[in-house]
Parts: sequence; C-alpha cells; structure tokens
Amino acid sequence: MTNPAHNARTRKDGYSVAMVAACPFPANHGSAASIREMSDTLSDMGHNVHIVTYPIGQEDIRVRRAKVHRTAPFRQEHNAKVGPSADKFVLDFQLLRLLCRVIREEQIDIIHAHNYEGALVGIMAKWLTGRPLLYNAVNLMSDELAGYRFIRPAFLAHGIARALDWFIPIFPNHITAVSPELKDWFLDHRIPASKVDMVPAGIEPEMFDHSDPEKFRQQYKLNAQPIVMYTGVLNAFQRIDYLLRAFAVALQVQPDALLLIVSPLVNPTHEKEHKALADQLGISPSIIWIAPHALADLPSYLALADVTVVPRPECPGHPVKLLNYMLAGKPVVSFAGGAKGVRHMHDAFIVPNHDYEALGRGIVTLLQDRKLAAELAANGRATVLADFDWRQICRQIVRIYDQLLGAPATSAHLNESPAPAVVEH
Repeated sequence: MTNPAHNARTRKDGYSVAMVAACPFPANHGSAASIREMSDTLSDMGHNVHIVTYPIGQEDIRVRRAKVHRTAPFRQEHNAKVGPSADKFVLDFQLLRLLCRVIREEQIDIIHAHNYEGALVGIMAKWLTGRPLLYNAVNLMSDELAGYRFIRPAFLAHGIARALDWFIPIFPNHITAVSPELKDWFLDHRIPASKVDMVPAGIEPEMFDHSDPEKFRQQYKLNAQPIVMYTGVLNAFQRIDYLLRAFAVALQVQPDALLLIVSPLVNPTHEKEHKALADQLGISPSIIWIAPHALADLPSYLALADVTVVPRPECPGHPVKLLNYMLAGKPVVSFAGGAKGVRHMHDAFIVPNHDYEALGRGIVTLLQDRKLAAELAANGRATVLADFDWRQICRQIVRIYDQLLGAPATSAHLNESPAPAVVEH
C-alpha cells in the first residue's frame, strides 16, 4: 500500500529505503559486505538508505553514505558469528521494533530485507506498517541450516529449513535471487515469475586497486612456493574438508605448494576440526591458517595467490569470494555448484560437484600451465567488471523499486550516470 502524495516526494527526492541487515554489520564477508556496498551505491545515486541492524560490527569498515541504525546491545559481543544463535532471537525482536520506528520517523518508502532473518523481520514490519517488501534471497536454508550445528538433531534442522524455504517467499511483494539456480528454485516452487528477478551480488571495481602483497610475503616468510588460496568463513557448508582433500591430491604432484586459508572470522571449533583433518591427511606443514583479517587486507592477501579455490558444491546463491577472486585477477578452480556466471576454460576451471580429486587436479593444472591460468584470470576479471559492477546492478534494483511503488520507469534514478568505460590493465 502506497500513498500517491508520498510517491510524488520520492520521485523528486529519491526513495527512502530501509535495508534490513539481521547480521553483524558492517563485516567483510558474505551478505554484510554486499549490503554495505549496495547501500552505498544506492546512496551515491541519490536515495536515502537506512541500514537497520544489530549492535555489533567491525569498526575498521566504513559505511560511506548510508545511515546505520542499531538495536541496543543485548550483551557484550566482540567476535561476530555467522549463522543462528540464541541471542539473535532477542536481537530480532529488537530489530523489528527499531525497523518500525525508522519506517515511521524516516518516512520509509520500501523495506529491502536480506537473508532469512531479515526477511522474517521485514514480513512482520510489512504487516505492521503497510510498506512494500523486497526480499533479497541469497541462499536456501535447506543448504545451510544444518551446517551451522545450532539445531540438533540434524533431521530437525533439515525440517525447519524446508519449512522456512516454503514460508518466507510467500509474503514479500517481490524477490530478487542472486543466481539463476535460486530463481529457478522459486519458480519450481510455485512463486509467480512476475514476482522474482535474478539480480546478482556485485563488486566495487576500485576495491583491488591498491594491494600490497609484500608485507604478507615477508610476514609469513613466503618465498617462491606456488600459493593456493581460499578466502572466507570456515563453516561446514563451505566444505573446507573438500578443499583439504583436493590440496592433498595437488601436493602429490606439486609438493612445494602452500595453501593459505584466509578467514575474516575466528572460528575455533571449525578450525580445530579442519586442522585435525589436515593432520590426518599429512598436509599440515603445507598450510597457513590466517584469521581474522581486515577487509582492507583482502586485496593484498589475494595478490599472493597463484590459484584460488571455491570448494562449495551446493551453492544456490552467489559466492562473493568468487567475485573477489575474479576482480583480483586470479585464476579460479571451482566446483560447478559455486561457479556462478562463469564458463569452464573461459574464465574459470570448473569440475564436477563433490569430486575433490578433480578439484585437486584442477589446482595442479593451473599451477603448472601458467599461460592457461593467465588467460582464465584475465577473462574472469573482464567478466566481473562487465557483469557484476554494483553501479549496474543497482539500476536493476531501482527499477524494481519503481515497479513496487508505482513510479514511472527511471523516475528515481536521480544521480545515475552511465558507468565509466572499463579500461583493462
């Protein structure tokens, strides 16, 4: 339900958007990073973006223009966690109260909710305030919830996940899915095609312009060894076990290789499990575990890599690490399930899902065939700059805002200017 007089204001002055981020924010991983970059880009376009989020986040990450509204601290928390927790139930009720207040005080036009908890809070706020709800879907709970190991036994987690996958998509006015596979899932489960658009995650092209790999090369005493790299969290659904098994295969052919596992978060439980597997495989001396790292350091770490890896096979969403690897100009080896928006032997080396031996052989291929690796890396960077620039993606988002608010097309693209021509280096 929208007010025509209110829409007249938004057509002139830009939309007022409530971004619901039911997660630690800002953070240098996953959805939190995408929400920050999307919000800042929309703000640059002239829209008034209000991020409604938890009381915790990383102080070293700057939100340029969007305004951040936080719930009151529930308890002292220093290390952000990925996934569900008991505290989040309290935080989500606080988040709903804060969201309704922001909608009222900031004359919000549209609720833009991210992920499942954000969608649940957004649905309730939609019912209470009458504002339209856009849900940005990045995953399915059936692929992730059990992997957090918060709900036991596992069959109960799977049942709750399936219920959430069915329930959440019913109520938003519109859904954006970050991958074709995720959009197809919604269509296969009777969500009308008119209600779903595929809008991928994006990148900020300038992010990797100023890397300094030498400081980490010296810090970790890296010489001329070939470096394989994974960046991201260590939760079970990321399948670090496949990464380790694939690297063991690669070491049989390339015994001087090093694997750097670079995580933005400290996760002692999962790290202990992964290190135990590495010991079992006999590859621990060839692995460097790095956690946590600052967002500003990610380009410098990636600049060290000779090959990067996406070891997650089931991934209906879009792995942001893939975009980071491509933007950094690094060759990628990936399971098919994580290879979103890329083609085998064009801009990535793609292997069948769950075949960790093939993943290991792919690593070896790119370590040894440097010409092929350079071609894939160059094509990958060109792909990400052409298809995943936030400035282009946010134009799609604003067109959806237009549609939901009944505004003429392009009416709210206030400060939008054509994206600058991309010059390859």
